[in-house]
Amino acid sequence: MARIPLLQMSDISLTFGGDPVFDQLSLVVQPGDRVALVGRNGSGKSTLMKVMAGLVEADRGEIVVPLGISVGYMEQDPDMKGFATLGDFASASLDPGEMYKVERAGEGLKFDPARAVETASGGERRRAALARLMAEAPELMLLDEPTNHLDIEAIAWLEAELKATRAGYVLISHDRAFLRALTRATLWIDRGMVRRQEKGFEAFEAWRDKVWEEEDIQRHKMDRKIKAEARWAVEGISARRKRNQGRVRALKDLRAERASMISRQGSAAMELSAAPKSGKKVIDAKGLSKGFGDKAIVSDFSLTVQRGDRVAFVGPNGVGKTTLIKMLMGELEPDAGTVTLGTNLLPAVFDQARAKLDPEMTLWDSLTGDPEMRVSGKADQVMVRGNPKHVVGYLKEFLFDDRQARAPVRSLSGGEKARLLLAKLMAKESNLLVMDEPTNDLDVETLDLLQELLDDYDGTVLLVSHDRDFLDRVATTTIAMEGNGRAVTYAGGWSDYRAQRQEDAPKKAEKTKAKAEKVKQEKAPAAGLSFTEKHRLEALPGIMERLEAEIAKLEEFMADPELFTKEPVKFQKATEALVERQTALAEAEEEWLTLEEKAERNT
Repeated sequence: MARIPLLQMSDISLTFGGDPVFDQLSLVVQPGDRVALVGRNGSGKSTLMKVMAGLVEADRGEIVVPLGISVGYMEQDPDMKGFATLGDFASASLDPGEMYKVERAGEGLKFDPARAVETASGGERRRAALARLMAEAPELMLLDEPTNHLDIEAIAWLEAELKATRAGYVLISHDRAFLRALTRATLWIDRGMVRRQEKGFEAFEAWRDKVWEEEDIQRHKMDRKIKAEARWAVEGISARRKRNQGRVRALKDLRAERASMISRQGSAAMELSAAPKSGKKVIDAKGLSKGFGDKAIVSDFSLTVQRGDRVAFVGPNGVGKTTLIKMLMGELEPDAGTVTLGTNLLPAVFDQARAKLDPEMTLWDSLTGDPEMRVSGKADQVMVRGNPKHVVGYLKEFLFDDRQARAPVRSLSGGEKARLLLAKLMAKESNLLVMDEPTNDLDVETLDLLQELLDDYDGTVLLVSHDRDFLDRVATTTIAMEGNGRAVTYAGGWSDYRAQRQEDAPKKAEKTKAKAEKVKQEKAPAAGLSFTEKHRLEALPGIMERLEAEIAKLEEFMADPELFTKEPVKFQKATEALVERQTALAEAEEEWLTLEEKAERNT
């Protein structure tokens, strides 16, 4: 039996001013599809996704979404006007009794539904938009860079949710580990054409390279044929003018076909040039402690960074990775301990907040207006690693064209803003790079080039990233910040850290077990409860309170006498949710009574 597609696009064309973004595009998304949408920055990935979501109207073509199929799109910059809190926005399309879905997503994605919209950061707003989509659970999910602004724990939660869902989804992401784990098909948008392969992202790069190799062979063959035909035309056409006009016309057609071939965009000509070498010891930190109020960032932390080290800092958002780096760079005083910086250091910083980019400035002014890049008396040049260079020529090295040079920074995509920041960073001589989330929004090719540059860089790198694949490729040391002031140093990248942590787990479990047994022996005679039972008894009142609140919401929602007639599906779902919570509450109450009686018998 044939499946009904979730979405079907036929002969779609769209042009913004100049060349078409895509032309005569046709594609189908089937139930259960798990599709990676890939392409260079600026190739039209987000635009195509907005067309699929019905937010951008194509110039020509037809989009069909069958009746009853819901399509959800995760907005990059959600409009939250009219909403007081992030939770209000995330639950706007849900029934009152379904707020628990947003709360659950909030826990996994680490955002507070009660946070006021006006005080929320861009990352929190995006996490709220993602929580809204996950709570709505449409049949087709369109996810545009969902892992941006998520820490590794939240990425793992989202990965597990998408693995478990029955919905189809199309996914744009720079996180290769995320794409490899989740996708089973790939849509590749390249120079206005969209190709599909029924293999996940794991097979993309080999497929891409094969397509490009075949293109190069075809171009070479056509160039040889044109050259041969042109030589014939020059040498022999005068003698055979009447008989061979058809061959001349064929040569003209060949040249037209060759001219119509769209050449591939080259790679960014990025270059990192280290300044004169720093001292062998770059940073020597001893006994660092730092806290804000009741929150400990680090406690008695020591680290020695040698010249050439690539040190990665990983951990949940808000754990204090950037704060620790600022202490190591001497920008923030620790509460205790000392930091000694090495000699001859020339640092350069990549700012994850893009704070150094004025959105109203043009790209031209953003570079020429930088005091460290300004060339005295030359308004059209910038200083690049000690040498003057024309600003447009330098921008072209980072894949910006002439028109973009005079465009405002706010018109750039996230990936283009990242490239502009890299252009500013790489214009300066340095021997210590501090890179806070440099991988956000960058396409696969630029990530590969950045990794190669860091491999060849003579200086030292301090790196914050949630991109597991990038960490594995770059880091030689990983600092895992686990909260409550605990920061542990591991050799290698992300996978090495995880492997070493798993090796340590049995030892830690044995210590925990011995400690729990000791507590049990010391306290069980007095309370009659084991260590685990005591904590469970303390937690149960809160669990019961939460279940009672959810039951009250569901009962209020179901109090509408017309609900069953108007919305039978929602009524059924609410009924099932109510029964589930009532059962859970009864079990929690029974467990609480049993533990309470056991405790009282031994007092």
